[in-house]
Amino acid sequence: MSLEELRNQIDSFDNQMLEILNKRMDVVKQVGELKKQTQTVIYRPEREKQIVDRLAAANNGLLNRAAIEAIYLEIFAVSRNLELPERIAYLGPEGSFTHQAAESRFGAMSDYLALPNIRSVFESVDTGRARFGVVPIENNLEGIVKETIDLLNETDLKIVSEVVISVHFTFATKAEKLSDIKRIYSKDIAFGQCERFLNDYFGGKEDDFFVQVDSTSKAAKLAGLETDSAAICSHIAAKLFDVPILFDNIQDSAQNRTRFFIIGKDFINQKSGNDKTTIIAKLPEDGKPGTLVRFLQEFESQGINLLKIESRPVKEGEQFNFWFLMEFDGYFLDESVQKIMAKHASEIKWLGSYVKTV
Repeated sequence: MSLEELRNQIDSFDNQMLEILNKRMDVVKQVGELKKQTQTVIYRPEREKQIVDRLAAANNGLLNRAAIEAIYLEIFAVSRNLELPERIAYLGPEGSFTHQAAESRFGAMSDYLALPNIRSVFESVDTGRARFGVVPIENNLEGIVKETIDLLNETDLKIVSEVVISVHFTFATKAEKLSDIKRIYSKDIAFGQCERFLNDYFGGKEDDFFVQVDSTSKAAKLAGLETDSAAICSHIAAKLFDVPILFDNIQDSAQNRTRFFIIGKDFINQKSGNDKTTIIAKLPEDGKPGTLVRFLQEFESQGINLLKIESRPVKEGEQFNFWFLMEFDGYFLDESVQKIMAKHASEIKWLGSYVKTV
């Protein structure tokens, strides 16, 4: 079969897919009308997981699960915008990795608010200026984001879902040759995470050759304005500011991953069958030894798998007292979880149960 015949086949399949997608969106619009009448939440992560699980199980073609999920996440995002357009706040600026995480769940069509700090994202969701917020919670190399944990404690917002993305840095420039580059812009942490690449290609350069800026997005913006500079930035930032990517995946570690929380107000997920729950525990400050140990043993006795525990200072009084953020497998209405939550009702703040990603 000739190349032209193969292309004609592809065009025919594309036409069929477009027709089917439009039919799907017609039904989605009807669903949206029903949800408006009953004031039902549009974003249902557990329902989206069920669809991807079902399609992956039924699949017998070349697409793997990751490919199916990538395609359908964008379809879901378009569908939600047809049902009810929603504004999404995220830790900016545009082109940041948080922006990338937001788009990976809400698609390119959503209305986004790039905000200057994590607190402003929480306030935007809490006041209703945005329906959802996207904030970083931890990086597997750098550790936990303390401000996010503290704000989860201070506010009544809930965790809607978690998003994990791999952090890949690109080297973007409008220069024709490496020798034409007079400076490289980036954030300090990005320079540090791409040290081997910089030593290989720009070893021996003076310190002023490497210019630190507030964000990798700003680095891309500056590199887009100058033909003799470059930026170490995210792929989305290079694309946003129209800077050609010369090298991709220049980070030292291929295992660099960041986890984000999608936060919302008055939000409760339905059980998916593969859930994670996050709580804050403020244990009695009675001075008795073993208080934390006894509390943790209750999870073991109920067969609940603890995934994470982080301590934070109470910040009140002169004593060194702490509260704990904890994550564990299970849904908050599971009988085993309810036994613990009921026993410690005055000591536990439930932050959300959501589809487990990691």
